[in-house]
Amino acid sequence: MKTIQHKEQRVGIFIDIQNLYHSAKNLYHGHVNYQELVKNLLGGRKLVRLIAYVVKSEGVQRYEQYAPAEQQKKTSGSEAAFFEALEKAGIELRVKDIQVYAGGAKKADWDVGMAVDAIRIASLVDTIVLVTGDGDFVPLVEYLKWGLGRQVEVAAFGRSTSLKLKEATDSFINIENIPRIIIKK
Repeated sequence: MKTIQHKEQRVGIFIDIQNLYHSAKNLYHGHVNYQELVKNLLGGRKLVRLIAYVVKSEGVQRYEQYAPAEQQKKTSGSEAAFFEALEKAGIELRVKDIQVYAGGAKKADWDVGMAVDAIRIASLVDTIVLVTGDGDFVPLVEYLKWGLGRQVEVAAFGRSTSLKLKEATDSFINIENIPRIIIKK
């Protein structure tokens, strides 16, 4: 289903970087062109807020602690360069460290933070665009649509997106169909 878009719509875009990064890497052995993504998602509408959620990788922290100085700069620099490129593209970043629990379990997601931000900003926009394929966002989509009366669009790689999430949204945008969206490594 395609939603109605018009140039006066106010839009908030929330990007789950971890979800997109892993999908692009595993499906296409590449990475996402975020400037092209945002341009296509907006479609000439008014951008109110654009936030991406990133996690500092544990590997970078380990290299910074134990690696020789030359490797430390190279490793931490690639993550810093990625974050800087996102900011240069006009994307506001929310950053947190990976959590490591007793026993070695790791957690690296922003689901709750992304949901809270979308709810906070919902009163300022007509449309919320969630850029994620994670089915954990179904309750958020339903609340934004039915509880707050917002149009909700989901953009993600079709092959790695939850079917329930696709069904819950007003409009699903398969970013695999956007030209120049994948940059091969």
